[in-house]
Amino acid sequence: MANEEMKPAQLQVEVTPEVAGGVYANMAMIAHSRTEFVTDFVSVMPGAPKAKVQSRVILAPEHAKRLLFALQENIARYEQAFGTIKLEAPQQAKGRTIAPFGTPQGEA
Repeated sequence: MANEEMKPAQLQVEVTPEVAGGVYANMAMIAHSRTEFVTDFVSVMPGAPKAKVQSRVILAPEHAKRLLFALQENIARYEQAFGTIKLEAPQQAKGRTIAPFGTPQGEA
């Protein structure tokens, strides 16, 4: 009986039709303060003078680190199933992965 009391309740997550469609982003800009990480997901078109933020996600530092670990785990699983994800040489050398088309990169 004590064992049953220790089991966490299962969380049910609902996705509305509006959110289920998702948004497309090919760039992300990340900034942080002592208390939060702010990630703007942006849609950039080649040659366009402006880009539009499609979504902003604000996370506590602990959740940002959990997201990092979850992405690392999922990328490893993806690459096991489908092969290595190749990045352009300049991005690999700099450790940057998010700014396409030679656009300026967000700084944290």
